[in-house]
Amino acid sequence: MKKLLLIALLPFFLHAYGQKWAKQYDFVNDNAFGVSLVKKDNKYGYVDKEGNVVIPLQYDEAVTMVEGHATVRVGAKWGYIDSLGNKVTDLKFDDAMCFHEGLAAAKVNGKWGYVNKEGKIKLDFVYENARSFQEGLAAVQNNRRYWGFINKEGTAVIPFIYNFANNFDGGTARVMKGEKVLFIDQDNKVVDQ
Repeated sequence: MKKLLLIALLPFFLHAYGQKWAKQYDFVNDNAFGVSLVKKDNKYGYVDKEGNVVIPLQYDEAVTMVEGHATVRVGAKWGYIDSLGNKVTDLKFDDAMCFHEGLAAAKVNGKWGYVNKEGKIKLDFVYENARSFQEGLAAVQNNRRYWGFINKEGTAVIPFIYNFANNFDGGTARVMKGEKVLFIDQDNKVVDQ
């Protein structure tokens, strides 16, 4: 019976032993794409599952890897790195979101656009606000402050007629037209109010 209990508890002891390195950090996030986001002395970096530093703690702010890339900030500027620490873009954005469906929304000179995983501008910086791509579409706000949805080529597939728009999830998106909250499908048909 004691042997069975020891075998049952072994995974818990191994896990606790394997995470001793985590105590040296102020913050440790879950492992994603082979690395964990860590924070110490107000600087962020990334370590592997054994706690070895993969990407030095040099960032003022950083997020967990998404699609193998992370958004990082030094001073007031944001940029992107990959899970090996390679620079994907310079630190040149005023704000930046995580990658979703291969593109990330970023802001330059007060306007939002999208970059791809190679760091190239995919959609020009022309939007007042932007959300991540979900289900092939992204909600964006035009210069008249109305929201619509674009595809990955930048074509408006749902017109800019909404006062607010959220991402698509499960085939529908929550939008506001005036004071009315609606749920629309990708054909811009109201499916729920």
